[in-house]
Amino acid sequence: MTSKKPNVVIAGAGIGGLTLALELHAVGVPCVLLEATPEQRELGVGINLLPHATRALSRLGLQDALSRVAVTTRESIFFTRHGQFIYREPAGLAAGYAWPQFSIHRGELQRVLTDAVRDRLGADVIRLDHRVAGFTQDDATATVTVEHADGTRSQVTGDVLVGADGVHSAVRRQLHPEAGKPHYTGYMMWRGTTVHPPFLSGGSMLRAGWLATGKLVAYPIRENVDGNGSQLINWLAEVEGPERAQRDWTRRGNLDDFIGHFEDWHFDWLDVPALFRSAQEVLEYPMVDSDPLPWWTQGRVTLLGDAAHPMVPRGSNGSAQAILDARALAALLADAGDSLEAALRSYDDERREATAQVVLTNRRNPPDALLREVYERTGDQPFDRLSDVITDAEIAAMMSAYRNVAGFSAEHLTTGHLTTGT
Repeated sequence: MTSKKPNVVIAGAGIGGLTLALELHAVGVPCVLLEATPEQRELGVGINLLPHATRALSRLGLQDALSRVAVTTRESIFFTRHGQFIYREPAGLAAGYAWPQFSIHRGELQRVLTDAVRDRLGADVIRLDHRVAGFTQDDATATVTVEHADGTRSQVTGDVLVGADGVHSAVRRQLHPEAGKPHYTGYMMWRGTTVHPPFLSGGSMLRAGWLATGKLVAYPIRENVDGNGSQLINWLAEVEGPERAQRDWTRRGNLDDFIGHFEDWHFDWLDVPALFRSAQEVLEYPMVDSDPLPWWTQGRVTLLGDAAHPMVPRGSNGSAQAILDARALAALLADAGDSLEAALRSYDDERREATAQVVLTNRRNPPDALLREVYERTGDQPFDRLSDVITDAEIAAMMSAYRNVAGFSAEHLTTGHLTTGT
């Protein structure tokens, strides 16, 4: 006799919630998504999908759809703010992975996921204008109270509630009312997109400089956007300084607040201040995270993605870890039978420790910590020979350590578990 599949209520139709819906559908578990916004729009700027994320999305049949709207990343490359080359390593398929690394506009990724959910699960599975206000639960169900734009309230009941409602999660707030405010790292970030001719390989993720005097990350996220071969370049500028704003991915920023740190960044292949000044818009975000929670699950309620483990947006891992959360949770719920609470606890045990390591590593030693090492060892001065500053072996060890913690080393993805890499 086959056990009845649980009915899952997902709070939030962002990347994590949508991926969870697709994973649940793949294993025959019904669900509904509650989305606070009255309409879904393509918000944000660029995002990177590392091979551990694209492996999971490829197994959901999304690789072709993603490849049509993304840029396939071919390399990561590091420079000083003086334009001196530090290190290059291949990425994705070019590095021998079986899955690509994609650079993509966050809105495009959201659209690919949304289209797949509506096509496979039905047009009405995403309920817009359903802002989660709170929940209750008993031995058999979890009931969500939602608020609508007209001020009315309603309730949605399921067997399980998953809070995938982002960094301002109402589900997390109810589970952990005592949780402290976000931890500010000491750096502000400004982000934008600019139409620009390809630079370096045309598929390069560039990291340059360091935070004390200004750090740049830039990579293309759309091809041939003007019919003349130009790409849409996603860029991030980070600068050390006081916290200026609360967490809000859509908060407008001011070019004058940071461009002074980059005015002399004129490389042979990229004029950085010109790149910034040509941006379509500038967004501002504090580099914050939250200390790992002691638990995510209480009874029939659990957390996923940014609601569970908000992290500093470095290392291209925030969305990736949400995607891996979704895979792990769906697999456990598919075989839960009458032991739903035990399945949720198992998910908690499997993913909480792994993501905590990523949160803390992104805070202390992200992949661009290589830039910090060179900055500190040179005193921010040009060098004559890189080998006098840092050895190839030191660089290799630093880069390998981050891949192992984040779960996307080539060996782990080839031989390991889909949700942990181990």
